[in-house]
Amino acid sequence: MKVERITFLGAEGQKLAARLDAPDEAPSAYALFAHCFTCGKDVFAASRVAQQLTEHGVAVLRFDFTGLGASEGEFANTNFSSNVADLIFAAEHLRHAYEAPALLIGHSLGGAAVLAAAGEIPESRAVVTIAAPSDPRHVMGLFRDSIPKIEADGEAEVLLEGRPFRIKRQFLIDVAEQDLATKIAHLRRALLVMHSPRDTTVDIANATRIFAAAKHPKSFISLDNADHLLTAREDAVYAADLIAAWVPRYLPKRA
Repeated sequence: MKVERITFLGAEGQKLAARLDAPDEAPSAYALFAHCFTCGKDVFAASRVAQQLTEHGVAVLRFDFTGLGASEGEFANTNFSSNVADLIFAAEHLRHAYEAPALLIGHSLGGAAVLAAAGEIPESRAVVTIAAPSDPRHVMGLFRDSIPKIEADGEAEVLLEGRPFRIKRQFLIDVAEQDLATKIAHLRRALLVMHSPRDTTVDIANATRIFAAAKHPKSFISLDNADHLLTAREDAVYAADLIAAWVPRYLPKRA
């Protein structure tokens, strides 16, 4: 496996930190991976899925959204729409530096983001969601007790996975304005929905709603025994192996 650390400009003009994992031989396709809310490109699920996919010949670009990890910017000024815009800019970077992504993969809120961004990435042929919410507003449940303060004061500091983050009112407004169901219905790409029935962060009912809203070709795979973050290595490897087995049917054929 070859690893390349790169940076590119995001939607707001800040430098975003990225990592490209690629097989030693010429990749059969390029994929773009969107990490979960407040996570980063090096979270277990992202790193393990990306590295496993390289064993199947797929190169994977993963990056830190604006304001997270090693990327520039202020997290408090970001929202779901800016994450979607960052994904589109990441695809643009791949398009010019390597090859446009044929596969989009998103974990948790990143799954909702790739569903929203797919229509703006014309070369994408297939989309995979892992433990994704069917509505971006779901993420508000992570800091529901702070919502009155955010609405009254315009912002508040909240603890997410033990780390402090500043959330502004504009974030609440932005997620409330999303119409993800319509975008899923008009996806026009092959869709693989992956979710664990034991997910206590994003209930599996979200997978049902995503699957029902989508048109064929669509598939569902249960990640039984996995937790939301795919913290067990075998769960991440299992997910990656299934993605690699599912996606070739939908990728462009090499000459």
